[in-house]
Amino acid sequence: MVRHYEHQSVIEASGFYPYLQAFLEWTEVKGQSKDTLKRRQAALRRFIHWCDERDLNRPQEITKPILERYQRHLYHYRKSDGRPLSHGSQSGMLTPLKAFFKWLTRENHILYNPASELELPKKLRGLPKAILSQAELAAVFNQPDLKTASGIRDRAILELFYSTGMRRMELVNLKTHDIDINRRLIMIRQGKYGKDRFIPVGERALQWLEHYQNEVRPELITGRDETTLFLTDQGQPFRRSALAGRVKRYLQQAGIEVTGSCHLFRHAMATHMLENGADVRIIQMILGHEDLNTTQIYTRVSIKKLTEIHAATHPAGREWEAKREEEVLPDSAE
Repeated sequence: MVRHYEHQSVIEASGFYPYLQAFLEWTEVKGQSKDTLKRRQAALRRFIHWCDERDLNRPQEITKPILERYQRHLYHYRKSDGRPLSHGSQSGMLTPLKAFFKWLTRENHILYNPASELELPKKLRGLPKAILSQAELAAVFNQPDLKTASGIRDRAILELFYSTGMRRMELVNLKTHDIDINRRLIMIRQGKYGKDRFIPVGERALQWLEHYQNEVRPELITGRDETTLFLTDQGQPFRRSALAGRVKRYLQQAGIEVTGSCHLFRHAMATHMLENGADVRIIQMILGHEDLNTTQIYTRVSIKKLTEIHAATHPAGREWEAKREEEVLPDSAE
């Protein structure tokens, strides 16, 4: 805790600080989401602290070689568990710098933009490490204790995650007026990239949601927050980390030991819909992906699954495998 306050005082004493405050204010005025604001603030504070350790105290002192040096620092940095920062994390710490220096240049605080040619690490779009099966999902859904108010609420949360594929942040931020029961739609306000979108919700999830809203939520309201949809046992909005921990416990209780928690339901929803014939562009709209290439990841997962099913069930495939075994067996016997 002492170290945190030391960092705070260093940053506030830095010549960067007035520019940081003005940039964050501009970010907020431009209508960027709270999460974008937090990410930019955290990334810039980290950079300013790094600069202070090298006696760099003003934006005017920053050059392209200095930014490249900082980029190498992030590449070689190791977390407390010894692991490096992922390409996505590195990019997430550098992207706000590009926005910051672009703003500084446009506002004539600096003569040229040293970050204009800074190349960000390419995010590696690998396949999801785990896709929950229908049986695994059923096991997870059965974990909440439906004799309790919190159990009914948690079942509604799990069903909604799988039915809609929404992000954890989006679920936490849901308001009661974002739910359109009659049209079976949910309004996602200021999702990732600060964009709004409508997403459909399935009948089963909708029934659990109505059950929660009508019979449980009134018991959780304390008067502090009358519009947030999902409330904790104390009547407060969920913190994202707390919600992730809760979902993780249900996964573990169901005997599912995989990396991740809330996002697993998003992966499962997209993959299962594609396997059942949904168009990838529809999935893109539901998930709120800006780039279709991001959604294509699930197509690759789906194709892999289809290939496995084809090999296991197609008669010609099974005959070929049997023939291979016959050819190998004599050699094995020797």
